[in-house]
Amino acid sequence: MNLDFANARWLNQPKSSQISHESVSIITEPHTDLWQRSYYGFRHDNAPALLFESAINFSFTVQVSFDYQARFDQSGLIIYLNRNNWFKASIEYENHNTSRLGSVVTNFGYSDWATTDIATTTAIWYRLSRRGADFLIESSLEGSNFQQMRIFHLHSLGETSLEMGQLNPPAPPAQPIPFGLYACSPLNSSFEARFSNFKLEKCLWMAHVTE
Repeated sequence: MNLDFANARWLNQPKSSQISHESVSIITEPHTDLWQRSYYGFRHDNAPALLFESAINFSFTVQVSFDYQARFDQSGLIIYLNRNNWFKASIEYENHNTSRLGSVVTNFGYSDWATTDIATTTAIWYRLSRRGADFLIESSLEGSNFQQMRIFHLHSLGETSLEMGQLNPPAPPAQPIPFGLYACSPLNSSFEARFSNFKLEKCLWMAHVTE
């Protein structure tokens, strides 16, 4: 499986970027972000993202390197259905010593934010896996040993709630999802995010079997 660069599309196309089959770079613009309502109250939806599309279960791996300049600078992976339903994973810069490795899941116009503090770094690998409307996001500092960040559900892709007495409800019909790469600078900052070592393959996240 290969990424379809010919049909990739921009969400909020940045003023400066470079795209090839081997790498993508995005130079962020100040005051760009993605967030919906929760806690802060504001709604930001102007971060640039390069989106691909897949209707099947998959695993997508990429290396992200960056030279953050200010607090909250971030770059990583995204699923973007619409402004009210999306996901992003990134390292968010705090200071020279500490950053936040985390992810945001937004369902029906409300964002959450799950993070863990890590030593500030300039590169990381992510692996995003899809099974219907359920997803697994993992990360690795060296590109081989991936650790789970979270499992999550995007509700607008299909209802999979348990029916009474049914432990394994059927998966919803496959729907194409836009997924890809994003970077943004919520404050008055700008930096270059570089994405490389792309790998799109059949889903590595094995189906759960209930005994």
